[in-house]
Amino acid sequence: MAFEFRLPDIGEGVVEGEIVKWHVKPGQDVKEDDPLVEVMTDKATVMIPSPKKGKIVATHGDEGSIVKVGAVMLVLDTGDGAAAKPAEKAKTEMPTAATTPKTEPAAAQVNKAPGARALATPAIRKMAQDMGIDINEVSGSGPGGRVTKEDIDKFVGARHAAPAVKAVSGKEVVEEMPLRGLRKKIAEKMVQSKKHAIHYTYVEEIDMTNLVQLRNASKSIAEERGIKITYLPFVMKALVAGLKKYPLLNSSLDEDAGKILIKHFYHLGIGVATNDGLTVIVVKHADQKSVFDLAKEIAKLSEEARQNKIALDDLKGSTFTITSLGTLGGVMATPVINYPEVAIVGLHKIEQRPVVRDGQIVIRDMMNMSLSFDHRVVDGAVGAEFCAYVKKFLENPGLLSLE
Repeated sequence: MAFEFRLPDIGEGVVEGEIVKWHVKPGQDVKEDDPLVEVMTDKATVMIPSPKKGKIVATHGDEGSIVKVGAVMLVLDTGDGAAAKPAEKAKTEMPTAATTPKTEPAAAQVNKAPGARALATPAIRKMAQDMGIDINEVSGSGPGGRVTKEDIDKFVGARHAAPAVKAVSGKEVVEEMPLRGLRKKIAEKMVQSKKHAIHYTYVEEIDMTNLVQLRNASKSIAEERGIKITYLPFVMKALVAGLKKYPLLNSSLDEDAGKILIKHFYHLGIGVATNDGLTVIVVKHADQKSVFDLAKEIAKLSEEARQNKIALDDLKGSTFTITSLGTLGGVMATPVINYPEVAIVGLHKIEQRPVVRDGQIVIRDMMNMSLSFDHRVVDGAVGAEFCAYVKKFLENPGLLSLE
């Protein structure tokens, strides 16, 4: 039977992708989940796996060409009787940046309507984004008005000859920066979260002294295995223990169906700062992995996210999210829930503070933890009990071995 594989929806707002590299060719047998093709979008480069087992009959689109979401990328013979027929190539491809349709002069300058979205490959969009350029302001000289590298260079030259900011009056100036790309998606996600979830925040102080000692003691073992060990994997294990004890926090609310969906699997999202903005990587089945396994996976996914080479599957499906403020961690925060989840935790910096223990003032390694909950699902008492339970494991990390 002929199965037409179409470019899937690989992210909110993504309407097209650039073929970076084919990993298959006609006549090749593939198994389910074998890598098919790398596609670069405005957000990231993702590896698309095969949804079925079969033989490749035809591929559509050369490396560097642009494919619309929903367009046929390849035809797969699944081997259940019917002969596979290749899809019409002309209907599934868009011209590449290097291809000049006969009806359009390649050097023609095409003026867009005001506010229209520029036509450009994801690679050119990323180039413009990295240079701080609103690509919609650039006139394209490529086929159909497509913006090229030369157009970007020309625009930069003209911009450098003009002031970078606009004068308002006297010494007052305003610099305009377009809201676009990942930053725009972050803004939309935050509005969605605040519009739906009823946030409340709970802050607790954690004595991390014992965990600091355990982490320091494990450094040499981790280094022998090529692993950089941080506090985050230990925190993840404590959170999983808490989520198992208080399963409502590992849920989402289906408002349309009027149901709370409690997840009995633990996919922990972790906020990672990239050049384009905050990206949430997802560590799947965190309950089934050791501290060292978690450390390796966090490092791998974080680096792939920063290089825009992370797989789509590693950016979705989280059930609970962690945002770590690191050494800049302040005293408290009000983290915004990663909707449709119902809870998020913000980790602050670990620092030495004077505290009272057994009537004596002593120096301990302390950390604040800020948690936000959706009050529609998580009552205040439940949120506080969850926090206290997680705190017990962080202050007594030997208990993590019992989990």
